[in-house]
Amino acid sequence: MAPKSDARYSDLNSYFRQRFGERVHKLTVDAGFTCPNRDGTLGHGGCIYCNAKGSGTGAHSRGLSITRQLEESKQAVARRFKAKKFIAYFQSFSNTYAPVEHLRDLYDEALAVPDVVGLAIGTRPDCIDESVLDLLGAYAREHMIWVEYGLQSAHDATLARINRGHDAAAFKRAVHATAGRAIQICAHIILGLPGETADHMRATADFLADLPIDGVKLHLLYVVRGTLMEALYRTGSYHCLMQNEYADLVCDVLERLPGHVVIQRLTGDPHRDELIAPHWALDKRGTLDVIHRKLVERDTRQGSLIH
Repeated sequence: MAPKSDARYSDLNSYFRQRFGERVHKLTVDAGFTCPNRDGTLGHGGCIYCNAKGSGTGAHSRGLSITRQLEESKQAVARRFKAKKFIAYFQSFSNTYAPVEHLRDLYDEALAVPDVVGLAIGTRPDCIDESVLDLLGAYAREHMIWVEYGLQSAHDATLARINRGHDAAAFKRAVHATAGRAIQICAHIILGLPGETADHMRATADFLADLPIDGVKLHLLYVVRGTLMEALYRTGSYHCLMQNEYADLVCDVLERLPGHVVIQRLTGDPHRDELIAPHWALDKRGTLDVIHRKLVERDTRQGSLIH
């Protein structure tokens, strides 16, 4: 889906409307997963920017079933956004990191909830195999299925620096193994990682442009409480991007991504009570406004540097 003539990039809401003819909203699910970079398989403590919640809501630890999480979220979202169809988003940690029989039970439960038309499954590229992909491919024959692989950076030195536990080649292998199964592939990248320059981040976008992906999520590296990043920040070893810097980098990335790639997110949503820095990360609306303004000022759009 290329950008509309009056749009600067291919956004997720437009994609959903084109596919379903109406608004579709993603509902976050916490299914109690962990990560091989935390449980000792690869290491302990996780990536240096990740805390014990793993971007999750904590709903599983409060005893809330997947069904209850989705039903409660549906009610709130329907009131606010008038959405009638939903994607169950398995977000916390690595949501393919379990035996396939257990995964089937969890995914079946989510898809059994009325008005849930698909799944979005956040995971690591080293946490999939043929049996998992076969399962997801079977769902994809009747439902929209997105697999969201965390790449973060295409540079192995950066991945080692952030204690990621895999290299860029693992991401490429996962993408090629997933492609051709009717599963939509979304890549997550982080702008502002320690040691990276603007050239590094642009090169990550170029790396993605050569792969058969369907979507991208862009994240600002923000510092949250209880992480190794917090220690680096407090000792002055890491400096956060400024809002204008981040917006320029987002534009740089968009220019390098093919027009059919759905931009699922332009920046993240830190929990207010966990955020250490930068404080402007809480101003999502303001950040999006700066990005949109810069796209207009630069007279550029998604894919403009691809020939």
